[in-house]
Amino acid sequence: MNVPNRSFQELEGLSLSPDEHALRRVRRAREFEESGDYEAAREALGELWPSVGQRPRLEGLGLRAQAEVLLRAGVLTGLVGGEKAVERAHESAKDLITESLSIFEALGDRERVAEAHIELASAYWRQESLDEARLLLREALARLAGSGSELEALALMRSAVVECSARRLNESLLLYAEAGALFERLDSHTLKGRYHSSYANLLYFLAEAEQREEYSDRALVEFTAAAYHFEQAGHARYHACVENNLGQLLLDLDRHEEAHEHLERARALFTRLRDGAHLAQVEETRARVLLAEGHTAEAERVARAAVRRLEKGDERAPLAAALVTHGRALARLGEHARARSALRQAAELAEQAGDTTGAGRAAITLIEELGERMSARDISANFERAAGLLEGSKHLGDLARLSACAGFAVRALAREQEQAAARETIVEREDEATTEKWNGFSLKHEVQRYEAELIERALYEADGVVSRAAQLLGFKHHQTFIALLNNRHKNLLHARNPIVPRKRQTTRTRSRTSRRTTR
Repeated sequence: MNVPNRSFQELEGLSLSPDEHALRRVRRAREFEESGDYEAAREALGELWPSVGQRPRLEGLGLRAQAEVLLRAGVLTGLVGGEKAVERAHESAKDLITESLSIFEALGDRERVAEAHIELASAYWRQESLDEARLLLREALARLAGSGSELEALALMRSAVVECSARRLNESLLLYAEAGALFERLDSHTLKGRYHSSYANLLYFLAEAEQREEYSDRALVEFTAAAYHFEQAGHARYHACVENNLGQLLLDLDRHEEAHEHLERARALFTRLRDGAHLAQVEETRARVLLAEGHTAEAERVARAAVRRLEKGDERAPLAAALVTHGRALARLGEHARARSALRQAAELAEQAGDTTGAGRAAITLIEELGERMSARDISANFERAAGLLEGSKHLGDLARLSACAGFAVRALAREQEQAAARETIVEREDEATTEKWNGFSLKHEVQRYEAELIERALYEADGVVSRAAQLLGFKHHQTFIALLNNRHKNLLHARNPIVPRKRQTTRTRSRTSRRTTR
């Protein structure tokens, strides 16, 4: 393995001009960068660039030295900043690389201009700005055409990566075929490893898209070759990325035990490198393996930790993927509201990142995991969204899932129509029963019947005494009550006490009494 010594003592005490000193530091930084030790590469620039996020110190340097320092600082800002989730790292990287590009153009250095275009394209690609990355790489290839150099091979390979990210798989395949001959002639294990790794990623996507086993077999071979070259180069970071990709591929092949083995290697490498962002992506893959094995609670815990780590960075596509996995786990644990929120956020993030395929898959997952708890209208809306996002896709797996969701939506609509029809039938029957119940009804008769019940109760409570019953019923004059009994409720007259006639005195008797008193 060709790993550079981390000692910088040979740069101290030498009688060098500021430009020579800066260019030596840039060369040492590039050696560490190619071995994957980005922190050592940053340290190699020394006082020229104290830390990520700060502007390089260019005072006293000539234009070429300034451009070289700016270019390395820009590249490392994107690499270190993305790894450590430094805010606006990719924007800063683009600014520094663009500044170096302007100086190289002023110097007329075509090769360095092309290199700056390639690195600037990578910065745009990390932000999922694929159109901008594609244009920059075309500009670089126009300058390098026919040179057969490492830079031309690198530009072709990164163009293939961009097309693969844009799901333009056939275009990507052609670019890899063109680049393959150039990479075969190179001596660099790092560059060869990068070629085999990115080519394997394309074959992996083709295996998914076309459901062809031979692509999966070729992808395993290419990933294995990439792992060998990165190990020979001492590039632990790229080696770890390949181990993670192998884990994903083996998961798709239902070889779960082997997948765990490769993911454990990736975890160990990224942990040693203190690369939290890539470690979170490994954990997201591990969560998917755990879900496939039925270890749902552990999968939810692992996916949740991955989401929290990725939320600190500015790369939306990996975060969207982690949210989908977390949403699946939550749904299977019965946490339906949280699952719905995670999956909707995943679709929005993926769409914002320009990853229409990822957004469509998130919408499909929402139906697959929560469709039983969604209305037919919501299912149809999510299906239409997924179909629009995946329009023109030739990915057989996605199309099969989309077709299954269409069937789910149709069944949900039919079920709701049946339920609505059943409800209408019940209402009609209730209406019929109600109509039958009110046939022959008379409000006057019902009021009179209830009035009779109250009068009878009052007479009973008053022991048949009419005046007391009238008082209980609120009549001011019992004669009114008596009139009501006599005229409207004659059938209740038996409940009152008998009427006792008042005795009357004759005129003769009253006179006799009067005379007796006088006497």
